[in-house]
Amino acid sequence: MDFAFMWETFLTLLPGLPLTLELAATSILAGGILAAIISLVAVIGGPIGRGFTQGYVFVFRGSPLLVQMFLIYYGLGQFRPFLQEIGVWGIFREPYWCAVIALTLNTAAYSSEIFRGGLQAVSIQQVEAARACGMSGVLLFRRIILPIAIRQALPAYGNEIILMLKATALASVITIMEVTGLAGKLIADSFRAFEVFIVAGAIYLAITFLVTRLLRIIEFWLSPHLRLRPPSLT
Repeated sequence: MDFAFMWETFLTLLPGLPLTLELAATSILAGGILAAIISLVAVIGGPIGRGFTQGYVFVFRGSPLLVQMFLIYYGLGQFRPFLQEIGVWGIFREPYWCAVIALTLNTAAYSSEIFRGGLQAVSIQQVEAARACGMSGVLLFRRIILPIAIRQALPAYGNEIILMLKATALASVITIMEVTGLAGKLIADSFRAFEVFIVAGAIYLAITFLVTRLLRIIEFWLSPHLRLRPPSLT
């Protein structure tokens, strides 16, 4: 391996890192908000709400993210007159926003199931104990249900965050020059795929390592009962 070329490759790919992080952060934030709404509808929305959320989750979990991205970026272009009429063509003609929409809708489907599982993991005994202490309504949800649900869902949701971070690489297929897009362009110029993809993979690996450390810190902070030392027997 040519380490000098790999260093040059790293310097070439590094400018694409902010766009990769921006794509990931925007889609995870928007997808998390949408997933929270979907999970609440699934839990308290009755048969109609459950039917809608199950259909949404089935469609976006059952089809590849790449196909969804192509449908939004290339497919919706067939409806340009209608999109211009309602004033949203400016969004769907931009590759960045098409990628964000596809990533958001996809992660919302997976995350909503994670959040729903977290909400349903709150035992009825904990809710009844809180009601016995005088809590109800919003206070009960904010002080008891939500913290427990977040703690239960965080490990699985952390995996989804990492998956979405890596899924931003698919945005390169719709002309977005993030890390993978720049890597593809460099390979086309140099014909040295092995070194280029080694460097690109190392960049994603470093980001994933930092994200996992951050998630561990958050999980530790949200679990104070796990930090308590057992009483000494002496």
